Amino acid sequence: MSVSRPARRFALAAFCAAALGAATAAPAAMPAWLARWLDPATAPFIPVPEIDVDPNSGTTLGLIPTWLVTDDKAQIRKIIAPDVIHNPNFGWGARGRIFSYPSDDTQWSLVAGAKQRVESEFDFEYQTGRMRDQRWSFDASVVYDRSGTPRFYGIGNRSPVIDETNYTDQQKYFQTTLGWNVTHALQLAWTLRAREVAIQPGSLAKIASIQTRFGGLLGVGVNHEVLNRFELTYDSRDDLTIPHRGGAYTIFGGIASREGILNATLYSVAGFDGRQFFRAGPDATIAAHVALRYMPGVSNVPFWALSSIGGDRSVLGEDQPLRGYGAGRFYGRNSFSSSLEYRRRVLSLDAMATHIEVELTPFVDVGEVFAHSRSSPVSQLHKIAGLGFRGLAPPFVVGYVDIGYGSEGAAVFTGINYPF
Repeated sequence: MSVSRPARRFALAAFCAAALGAATAAPAAMPAWLARWLDPATAPFIPVPEIDVDPNSGTTLGLIPTWLVTDDKAQIRKIIAPDVIHNPNFGWGARGRIFSYPSDDTQWSLVAGAKQRVESEFDFEYQTGRMRDQRWSFDASVVYDRSGTPRFYGIGNRSPVIDETNYTDQQKYFQTTLGWNVTHALQLAWTLRAREVAIQPGSLAKIASIQTRFGGLLGVGVNHEVLNRFELTYDSRDDLTIPHRGGAYTIFGGIASREGILNATLYSVAGFDGRQFFRAGPDATIAAHVALRYMPGVSNVPFWALSSIGGDRSVLGEDQPLRGYGAGRFYGRNSFSSSLEYRRRVLSLDAMATHIEVELTPFVDVGEVFAHSRSSPVSQLHKIAGLGFRGLAPPFVVGYVDIGYGSEGAAVFTGINYPF
């Protein structure tokens, strides 16, 4: 299940806090009530400091009191993690989060919150049929997200930093995916998304608003989109959350219209997404990812619907990572992206009533956007090298910090689930 921006910012900090608590015994002379609160095995909750660094939003600081609910096998079944945060651009804020894993086959999450200025969010996601053991699988998302951090530099693979602008992105959408499991490995899926996108003036000091530099840009203002996309996937991974071997390969194609299913077309899209995993010893996995996205036929495409690379997340059929730049750093009609990671387990311990593993992950990303389908997708690649730190609570939870370096300097990202 893909996880949207507001839901992703606490997991690895929780694992690090648990590891610290497990490794540091409370002094014998410490009062019993204080020792109980500082011991992850007995504390009513874990007070986790939040430090979120993002190349677009800057540094957000806060505190997350975190409750973990585990089963008799010490596997996490629910995470409850409200927080109080402060961002220099948007002021104080608060969020509530629940991540629930009632079974291997079903997951759901709920995130809601707001800051003093500009930003607010609501995100409910539900997924069942994950294991593909039944005939049908089903995902659904209901999202409202108002973000003041997005950047736009122009369209093209060489859009210059000097053209940086900011805008407020307000989105409301419902998305559902219905998958027909032809076999355990082969699935045919249909994705439907109804979305309203409002691109409003930016709110960040010292950065020009998008309307001042790109006033005639398609997609500014309020637009509506109805997306219909079909995906054919062959998936042989040994695990959906923490894979060590096998692969997932998807070809997809679809259209998006302004209203309804067959009205004026906004754009069409087609492409390929492939992920492959190899065991490299008992404690290591090599993970590879490649994605190619084309937008044939239609010329008048809102900028936010174009192919884009940048940021830390791979979204099937849409945005792709380039972890030395902020999200959406490069926009173009077509895109290519590829990543390679070496995931090495370096620590394993029991804490917070569950089992936790820590991985060290060097990685490389490459990618580019290009205007014409006849152009080479690898002729002007942007290149990123970096190092990731991952906390795992098998079988459902992965948190990460990834630090990447490219031609515009370093970028730091945090989140839950692997980037691909």
